Amino acid sequence: MAELQRTAITSDRAPQPLGAYSVGMSTNAGTLIYVAGQVGVDLSGALVGPGDAAAQTRQVFQNIGGVLESAGAGFDNVVEFTTYVVGRDSVQGFIDGRNEVFPDIFPNGDYPPNTLLVVSGLVRDEFLVEIKAVAALA
Repeated sequence: MAELQRTAITSDRAPQPLGAYSVGMSTNAGTLIYVAGQVGVDLSGALVGPGDAAAQTRQVFQNIGGVLESAGAGFDNVVEFTTYVVGRDSVQGFIDGRNEVFPDIFPNGDYPPNTLLVVSGLVRDEFLVEIKAVAALA
């Protein structure tokens, strides 16, 4: 199997990222993996971090990691995230949680693009963060 090439795109024709993400990413993908939106529940289905967007974010990334591993991939295969947070009050908690896990899952700082959406709610009231991902295998 060929090695996946995953390259962050930088541009002087677009504004610089406002956080830990790239404006774009190119890949030589042969297979794409679509990870459904993950929320802050553990393997037993129990909510992790009630009222705590940072704790839920950390759990969400753990869940995404589990799905990626089951597909024969890892975070170095991720080419895009889409993040949903409930209310503006959850944005900083999401950023804090992401900043805690990103140094471990992206040690080279090559962050995938991320679209962050502030929404009025998710499928259950107690969920504050949901993240979906797209990953690529060469």
